[in-house]
Amino acid sequence: MKSPIRLTLVLLLLLAVPTVVEAKLHVVTSLQDLAALATEVGGDRVEVLALARGYQDPHFVDAKPSFVLQLSRADLLVVAGLELEIGYLPALVDQSRNAKLQPGGSGFLDASVGCEILGRPTAAVSRAMGDVHPYGNPHYWTDPENGRIMARAIAAKLSALDPGGAETYRRNLATFETKLDMKEKAWRERLAPFSGTDVVTFHDSWPNFARRFGLTIVGHVEPKPGIPPSPTHTLEIVNLIRAKKVPLILVEPYFDTKTPKAIAEQTGATVLTLYPSVGGRPEIGDYLALFDYNVEALAQALGGGK
Repeated sequence: MKSPIRLTLVLLLLLAVPTVVEAKLHVVTSLQDLAALATEVGGDRVEVLALARGYQDPHFVDAKPSFVLQLSRADLLVVAGLELEIGYLPALVDQSRNAKLQPGGSGFLDASVGCEILGRPTAAVSRAMGDVHPYGNPHYWTDPENGRIMARAIAAKLSALDPGGAETYRRNLATFETKLDMKEKAWRERLAPFSGTDVVTFHDSWPNFARRFGLTIVGHVEPKPGIPPSPTHTLEIVNLIRAKKVPLILVEPYFDTKTPKAIAEQTGATVLTLYPSVGGRPEIGDYLALFDYNVEALAQALGGGK
């Protein structure tokens, strides 16, 4: 029989052993879309923070001092790449002094790698062409098949950083892809009656979405990316919409709708706000909900009912 003293010592030693709490990976992303995918794949093994909110123009993000602190603590930084974040992110990463997050570092992931990138310039670009991205259109996440590729890349990166969670990441990715397969079938069926419809967009944000769902973009309200519409260009768009009987003008939530509405009044087209990112509206809470919302909005605007 153990003495009371020995038993007390054993209990004290057991109490002195710290509870083992598995540390979560800290993931910072530039976009809420990337954060949504990281959350899908990482589950409860990750803590995820997005720098840009879904209702913001992703080209122009305020570089808050708090972002530097978040980046200094991050294990992984996921970016859209293609110079979408060039205006704010490189300086923040430098200030964070977190070498892992530099391009090529163990904690850096460019989500564009492997995705279908449209609009790659075939000649040298200059400021005279507007805000043209030299490596291609950076709004590629609006194609759900690119979302699949991005989710796979995030799962691979998380597994490399956290081998003990590899099975969890693999399982979460499989669950996401199963849901994506089902959703893609439903989205295609919902928009199938409107395949080939001509649309005008404000900014060149939707080439991947249009290609995936059978829309044809025939013009932009901006004469060049990032350049405000001029009277001459606006008249050209009015004439284009009348000639082609374009039914919709698609506008992102952060652009001024004054010119699109003026064009609509002259042509009979409808101005429709589509949301390029997760978080653009409260009900767009994850990556699949982003397409649920936009697909349904398009279908109803084109006369598809509910």
